[in-house]
Amino acid sequence: MEVQEGAQQPHLVLAYKLFLLSHPDVDDIEKVRLRDEVVDAVKIHDMASLFESLSASSVLGIDAAVLDSMRTRIEDEIKKLDDKIADAEENLGESEILREAHLAKSLFFIRIGDKVLIQLKITEGKTVAVGQKMDLVFHTLQLGFFYMDFNLISSPLTKLRSKLFEEGGDWERKNRLKVYEGLYCMSTRNFKKAANLFLDSISTFTTYELFSYDTFVFYTVLTSIISLDRVSLKQKVVDAPEILTVIGKIPHLSEFLNSLYDCQYKSFFSAFCKWTKFWNNGQIKLDRYLQPHFGITCGKFADSLFSVP
Repeated sequence: MEVQEGAQQPHLVLAYKLFLLSHPDVDDIEKVRLRDEVVDAVKIHDMASLFESLSASSVLGIDAAVLDSMRTRIEDEIKKLDDKIADAEENLGESEILREAHLAKSLFFIRIGDKVLIQLKITEGKTVAVGQKMDLVFHTLQLGFFYMDFNLISSPLTKLRSKLFEEGGDWERKNRLKVYEGLYCMSTRNFKKAANLFLDSISTFTTYELFSYDTFVFYTVLTSIISLDRVSLKQKVVDAPEILTVIGKIPHLSEFLNSLYDCQYKSFFSAFCKWTKFWNNGQIKLDRYLQPHFGITCGKFADSLFSVP
């Protein structure tokens, strides 16, 4: 799926809408709008497997004609892609063109939301450049975050950190990896490691396919408040120019951070209540990465209030 520079990966936008669609705190009127947008996205990208599973779980209405039409288009497209691969193998041999043909098939499976990882492995086998191999792993990670499949995320992360980085890799991809790994750590409650990885990436952030820079700053401040000692919090967060430029855009976050550091606990608890209720035009528990840990995260905030020296 094509992603414009600076734009969030469309599958992750869809994943967020699916999360809201199943959330009990989202009102029915909003869910009607979300359901229409989800149906449109699923149809546009021929996500037959997802459409079938959503229909089976009664999230979307069952429409056999639409599902059959999707499957027909998928079969036709796979045949075209296989024909291109066969032509490249017969007439061009081991070449970049053959690799691009396999890549096109991999990206097609990703577009329709299928976990056909064997095609990505085949494409990797045809890939020589380390940077291109790393990009294939990033595609796998995006698929993992779409499904919130941590088994699908952890193994590729290990591969990127070890084998591929030993072979090389440019600084931009290495910095992107820190954000991916930070998001994984935050999603699995390793807030300290997440904070360190996010802070290392604060001045080099380019990972807009995951989320906006404002959201990245929000995650950075959140995990840092939980994890850092008072001195480090001051140096790395409170006075950080990159954070200061955007923290005012995020409702109540500046008040929350600074009142905690300044020991202004009345203001802190006021901001705490507002901030946990209003993030991203909704409650913090409407964040799909944080919602499973909402109670634990708030508890850690309370602990941090009394443990920061």
